Amino acid sequence: MSYDTIIKSGRWFDGAGSPSATRHIGLRGDRVVTVSADPLDETGCPTVIEAAGKWVVPGMIDIHTHYDIEVLKTPALTESVRHGITTVLLGSCSLSTVHVGATDAGDLFGRVEAIPRRHVIEAVEEAKTWRSAREYIAALEQLPLGPNIAAMLGHSDIRTAQMGLDRATRKEVRPTQAEQAAMETALTEALDAGFVGMSAQQLLFDKIDGDTCRSRTLPSTYAKARERRRLNAILRRRRRVLQAGPDIASVRSIAAMTLSSLGIFRKRLKTTLLSAADIKANPALVYIMGPIARALNALGGDFRWQHLPVPFEVYADGIDLVIFEEFGSGAAALHLADQVERNALMQDESYRRRFRKDYDAKFGMRVWHRDFFDAEIVSCPDDSVIGKTFGQVGLERGGTHPVDAFLDLVVAHGTKLRWRTTISNHRPKFLTRLGANPGVQLGFSDAGAHLRNMAFYNFGLRFLRRVHDAERAGTPFLSLERAVHRLTGELADWYGIDAGHLRPGDRADLVIIDPAHLDDSLDAYAESPVAQYDNLSRMVNRNDGAVSAVFIGGKYVFGDGTAAPILGTDRTGRFLRSQVR
Repeated sequence: MSYDTIIKSGRWFDGAGSPSATRHIGLRGDRVVTVSADPLDETGCPTVIEAAGKWVVPGMIDIHTHYDIEVLKTPALTESVRHGITTVLLGSCSLSTVHVGATDAGDLFGRVEAIPRRHVIEAVEEAKTWRSAREYIAALEQLPLGPNIAAMLGHSDIRTAQMGLDRATRKEVRPTQAEQAAMETALTEALDAGFVGMSAQQLLFDKIDGDTCRSRTLPSTYAKARERRRLNAILRRRRRVLQAGPDIASVRSIAAMTLSSLGIFRKRLKTTLLSAADIKANPALVYIMGPIARALNALGGDFRWQHLPVPFEVYADGIDLVIFEEFGSGAAALHLADQVERNALMQDESYRRRFRKDYDAKFGMRVWHRDFFDAEIVSCPDDSVIGKTFGQVGLERGGTHPVDAFLDLVVAHGTKLRWRTTISNHRPKFLTRLGANPGVQLGFSDAGAHLRNMAFYNFGLRFLRRVHDAERAGTPFLSLERAVHRLTGELADWYGIDAGHLRPGDRADLVIIDPAHLDDSLDAYAESPVAQYDNLSRMVNRNDGAVSAVFIGGKYVFGDGTAAPILGTDRTGRFLRSQVR
């Protein structure tokens, strides 16, 4: 038997959680054809890779990205591929570009996902030839895709397309019967075409960009129970996925979205919610995440939390960070796009009183801990403040309130003031618990969004490092086989896509990992320009020694820090249609 590629002597993981073993793997075309304990005949094989001492695992899956814009102009999606991600899901958080036009897409994505609005508009204007989900898939398949793509249909997308953005974001407006029917038709058509499900949103600090509807929440948040029930009923019948984000300040919203998974007197609904996290602002919340999932699934539901399995560290330039949207004074500043107007507001004493009041309010559900003593300045034209927290700066300035210290520096230096804080997942023991919990899915990287704020492209490698380190320390919490399964086959099987496994007959999407380089380089800060966005400097991850090779569709696309010439020029990935029938 002849092969296009042979990978020799690596520790092979099948993605199903089976015991790993030293194996020789033969690839032909886009498939794995042989996994053998015995050496393979290398005669005529053009590519032979020695993998002794390394792990050969299925390509990892990122279940929560916002690559919907980037994929249109830079379909290689190199920042994910270089870390062993070979399949990404689009259409998260109720946002997709299947039905809306360019300007509406700019308003929906720009502020919520911190992708420059004008670049969103330009990308959609230049690329859009489609009018339906089926045509959208066809358009993607004409691109030189790097990784495989699967997709959710965004509720805000179809709501905006049918109602118009203004009507879709008014509390008093309900969709007409015809508009409701059109949304249901759009969802059905997308599922027929192969979308894995629909995403919805009720989180109230995701705000719209632009001028017409600026600072209103996403269209999906305005949907009432009847609209949601009718769309969910389609997902139930088709056994497809609802991805959703509840309003964390509303017990009713959380209860409605979690309980929607149950199949009492109806078909159950595959539901994945945002998100399971050990939040600094609400440290007790992490204790109930697992029990909620366990109870729902015991009662017949099919429920999973999404979880980022690394500390949720964020950076900000000035006040430009989504966490400020969750309270009134922060949202008021972000509402003002004009920097002069914003600075005038932040210097106003009555505004500062409001901000201090919001900051000092310590009760209620929230995401940000609102502690400027836990916010370190990493760069600033004023060198004297670098390495200090805003709280420390306030103390050094005669006991100035932390809010005033922060606002003074923002007014003085604008976006040249850069700082960081960790919002959640800061306690290792809870990261371990969530990472091993079967009611939790690993993902939620937000890849392709928040370009200046976060970089979790290598979350899978960081999770494997934690598992490997625990094993070597004699305190294992998960086997390596199960850890690989959690990042690959478990996700592929739940979402119903052809990915995540590495057995004869499976797609030849795989990663060769050098465990000797699963080290501190995974945590290092790095930036890289995004040509598509006028070379905006994006936060990225750089740990080139950890990934020796990435194959997608049987083709070598990346390794040792360097992209292969075919990545982004030839189509290696494809659109993965749902296999659920």
